[in-house]
Amino acid sequence: MPNAPKVLGMPAERGRWGLVALGLLINLCLGSIYSWSVFVTPLAAHFTATLGREVTAGEVLLPFSVFLAFFAVAMPLSGKYIERYGPRAMTIVGGLLTGLGWLLASTATSIQMLYIVYGVIGGLGVGIAYGAPVAVAARWFPDRRGLAVGLTLLGFGFSAFFTANAAGALIAAYGVMATFGIFGAVFIVVLALSALPLRFPPEGWRPEGWRPPAPGTGTVPACECDRKAMLRTGTFYGLFACYFIGCLAGLAAISIAKPVGTEVAGVDAGLATLLVGLFAVFNGLGRPVFGSLADRITPRTTAMLTFALIAAASVLIWLVPGVPAYILSFAVLWGCLGGWLAIAPTATAAYFGTCDYPRCYGVVFLAYGAGAIAGPQLAGFVRTATGTYLGVFPAVAALAVVGFAVAWLLLRPVRTDEDRRLTPSR
Repeated sequence: MPNAPKVLGMPAERGRWGLVALGLLINLCLGSIYSWSVFVTPLAAHFTATLGREVTAGEVLLPFSVFLAFFAVAMPLSGKYIERYGPRAMTIVGGLLTGLGWLLASTATSIQMLYIVYGVIGGLGVGIAYGAPVAVAARWFPDRRGLAVGLTLLGFGFSAFFTANAAGALIAAYGVMATFGIFGAVFIVVLALSALPLRFPPEGWRPEGWRPPAPGTGTVPACECDRKAMLRTGTFYGLFACYFIGCLAGLAAISIAKPVGTEVAGVDAGLATLLVGLFAVFNGLGRPVFGSLADRITPRTTAMLTFALIAAASVLIWLVPGVPAYILSFAVLWGCLGGWLAIAPTATAAYFGTCDYPRCYGVVFLAYGAGAIAGPQLAGFVRTATGTYLGVFPAVAALAVVGFAVAWLLLRPVRTDEDRRLTPSR
């Protein structure tokens, strides 16, 4: 019967949690980009030695931005193919490209080559694979969408807890370039195998005993918008702006976590690497925590909460630049970034429905790519211009105030009558 599917050999209500676990594992591999700050210093030293000129940390931060930018660009392009070919095939293709990007990075003979093989190929791979397990979670959990999406994305944020420490150990034992190759080989195997059980529920399936609340309440959509209709709403532009600011703040913090620890807070390099892993825990936990809050108190209120936390954390590290403030502020900034990677997909489904979800969220996700470029480059510009990273934080605090205002004004459900007006004629 279409209403009683089996998932991983179990009734759907139980088996669907296995799909969330697989999504978490997939994102654990895809999220290894968040350990990039561990690679910055050894990469700069490696290329300085091999190229015979000084390679700055700013140059080595650019592959991080390129990777995340192509990650974001691939999301909207891959959305329709997830629907056409299914989440399994898209995750396998994306996983192979991701692993290939890491493998080819181990052969890079210049920073520019690293931009292409790691940034472009690896970034495209993550962008292709990333949306599939998110869409699977959103479809199988109409009753607990924010929690399911948050748990699926937990692996992406939590990744650096494992990969930063693994990278540090492998770099010390085998060198930075060999570490890229080891990561790439592991990712190809794990991502391909984890993708095999992924699939969408049958048309019309819903959890046993669950009845959707009235449209427009909680995370139940007031309308079902396709991508074209979504782009004609003020809600979309408010969500895009908020997502951009949240990602800018978080990705700036991720890209400079280790150097801020050593240069501003005065911790030694080994401890700074361990703290990157600690921050990754908060980044990972931010997804289910803020995703669950989006279910309970609406995406709008949850978004406003994140901006209040981002502003407070930024002001704290700016005014009191010491070890306690560093740990607390970066834990909050990483956690709020994780939160936005659950709030935004939950809000997309809540405001615009799931009939065209992969393509709709793909467009929304472009805000992540914009933040990926702006955040690290803002940090690099401030460091070059002032000699310290401290000037990054008042700028982030000011942007958080703007984000709070935008969320308050624009993050509202699309009205049912507006939905009828926006739905394209056939």
